[in-house]
Amino acid sequence: MNSIQTLLTDHLDIWTDADTEKKSGRGRSSGNADRVYGIKKLRELILELAVRGKLVPQDANDEPASELLKRIQAEEAKLIAEGKIKSKSPSLPLLQRGKTTSIASVPPFAKGGLGGISVDEMPFELPQGWEWTTLASVSKINPRNDATDNSPSSFVPMTMIGTSFNSLHDQEPRLWGEIKQGFTHFAEGDIGVAKITPCFENSKACVFSGLLTGIGAGTTELHIVRPFNATLAPRYVLAYLKSPQFLLVGETRMTGTAGQKRLPKEFVESNPFPLPPLAEQHRIVAKVDELMALCDQLEQQQTHSIEAHQTLVETLLGTLTRVESQQEFSAAWARIASHFDTLFTTEASIDQLKQAILQLAVMGKLVPQDSHDEPAEALYARIQKTRDALVKNGVIKRVTIETKPTEDECDSLPTGWLLSRLGTVFDVRDGTHDTPKYTDEGFPLITSKNIYTGSLLFESAKFISEKDHRQISERSRVDRGDILFAMIGSIGNPVIVDTDREFSIKNVALFKYYAAADAEPRFLLLYLNLVAETMREKSAGGVQSFVSLGFLRNYPFPLPPLAEQHRIVAKVDELMALCDTLKARLADAQATQLHLADAIVEQAVC
Repeated sequence: MNSIQTLLTDHLDIWTDADTEKKSGRGRSSGNADRVYGIKKLRELILELAVRGKLVPQDANDEPASELLKRIQAEEAKLIAEGKIKSKSPSLPLLQRGKTTSIASVPPFAKGGLGGISVDEMPFELPQGWEWTTLASVSKINPRNDATDNSPSSFVPMTMIGTSFNSLHDQEPRLWGEIKQGFTHFAEGDIGVAKITPCFENSKACVFSGLLTGIGAGTTELHIVRPFNATLAPRYVLAYLKSPQFLLVGETRMTGTAGQKRLPKEFVESNPFPLPPLAEQHRIVAKVDELMALCDQLEQQQTHSIEAHQTLVETLLGTLTRVESQQEFSAAWARIASHFDTLFTTEASIDQLKQAILQLAVMGKLVPQDSHDEPAEALYARIQKTRDALVKNGVIKRVTIETKPTEDECDSLPTGWLLSRLGTVFDVRDGTHDTPKYTDEGFPLITSKNIYTGSLLFESAKFISEKDHRQISERSRVDRGDILFAMIGSIGNPVIVDTDREFSIKNVALFKYYAAADAEPRFLLLYLNLVAETMREKSAGGVQSFVSLGFLRNYPFPLPPLAEQHRIVAKVDELMALCDTLKARLADAQATQLHLADAIVEQAVC
C-alpha cells in the first residue's frame, strides 16, 4: 500500500507537466480553460485504485463483505415484508473470489464481465474481505417515490449535475405533484449516473443530498442506485460509477444512434461490482476526498503558474514594441533571446511570440533601416504613376480615397517609411455579393469559407457556370500572386493565390499590385494577418459581421522601402521557422510526459 502512495505523490511533476488540452486564442486562461492531462489521469487513477482495494490498507477487524451481503439481504427481505419495496426478480449470484459460477446463470450484461472475460476470471483480484456482487444485488435500481402531491421536493435537471467527485448538485424547489410524472425519481442518499451520451462519458454523476423533504425528481436521462438502509457508503458507489473501467466498458455497451446513445439499465444492474467491508468503504471515500483535494490544489497552482507565465511573456514582448531606437530594441531582444527555454514553453506563449514578430515587422523594428534604400516616398510616387496610367488607359476605374492618413492612425514610422492607405498602394476590389446558381461542374466559387490558414480550399467550394464566372471576372478577375481576404463572417484569413486555376470570388476582397516589380506580396500578407483582428473589432453587421470595400481601401498602411520589405519578409520567415521548431520540441516533450503518465497508471493498476 505504501508503494501506491509513493506512486501517487512521487510523480507530481509528471502529473502536472503532462499538459495537452491547451486553450485557444491569445487571451489569458480562466476557470477550467486549461485542463492538465496529467492531473486528469491522476484523478482517474485515484478512482480506479479506490475500487480495486489499493488505496487504503485492509483491516482484519472489519466485518467482511460476505457478512455485509447477508445484512443487505436481510434488510431487503425486511423492507419487502413491510411492503416498502417490491420483491424483485432473482439477482445475479454472488461472485466470490476463486469460485466458478456457471456463465449460463449470469445475465447478458455480466457474462463478459469487464473486457469480455469469464466470471471465474473477474476483472481483477479482490483484496481479502471483499466480494464480487452486482448493484442489483445490493440496491434498488431506478426506484419510484411515494409522496403526496403537495410535498415540497427538489427538481434537478442534467445541467445542475457536475462531473467532479464532490457529488454536489444544484436544485430547484417544486411541489411533488408538479414533477412526479415524466421525470426520474430519487431520494436523499441515492446515487444518480447519466445514461445518455456525452453526459455519461463525461462522468456526470452525483449523490443526491439536501433534497426538500428528502425526495426529488429530474432529468429522465439518469439511472438511479438506491442502497438499502445504511448498507452501502453512497460515495463509494459514486467512485465505482466514475471509475475509468466502468465508464470505458459502459461506453461500449451503449445502444442507440450517434448522438442519442444510452446506457442500458441492465448494465448498471449486472456489471460486476467490487464490494468492500462497510468500514473500508468509508475509509476509501475519505482517502479519495483527500487526494482529490490535492489534485484541486495542483490544478490551481498550475493555473496560477500558467497565468503568471503568460503575464511575464506579454510584459517582455510588450517592451519590444515600445522601444524607440534600434539599439534599445537589440538590447530588449537579447534579454528575451537569452531566456527562450524558460519563456516559450507553451503553445500560447509561442503564439504570442509569433504575434509580436508580426507587430514588430510592420512597425519597422524587426530589421535595421538602410540609408541606401530608395525611400518609400519614391516607391509610392512610382506606384501612383502606374496607377494613373492604368486609369487613363481604362484598365481600372479611379476610386475615391480619403485624405492622407494622420499620424494618430498609426504608430510613428521609421525613417524612409510612408504612411499611406491600402487603396492608394493596391488595387482593392471585391467579388460578387450575390449568390449565382450553383452547378454540378464548372468554375469554383471561392467564399470566405474556402480560405483558411493561408490556403485555398477548393475541395469544399461550389461550382458556377462559365457565364456567371465570366460576368464576375469582369469586376474581379483573380490572378496568380493576388491576395484574397475574407470580408464577412470570419474576417481575415488572407492568402496569396498560388494557382493559375480560374475561379470566382464572393464576399472576398481582392488585392492586386499595380506593378509586380514594385511589390513584395508577403509583406502585405503579414500586415493583413496582423490587422485582421482589429478589423474584426471594427466590423459592422449584426448576425454576421463584415467589412466593406470602402473600409478596406481607406485602411492605413505603413509602406516601407521595397528593399526593406524583402528584408522584413526574410527575417519573419526565419523567426517563424524558429517558432515552429519550438512548437515541435514542445509537442515531443508533451508526448513523452503523456507516455510517462499512462505508464504510471498501468503500473499502478496491474
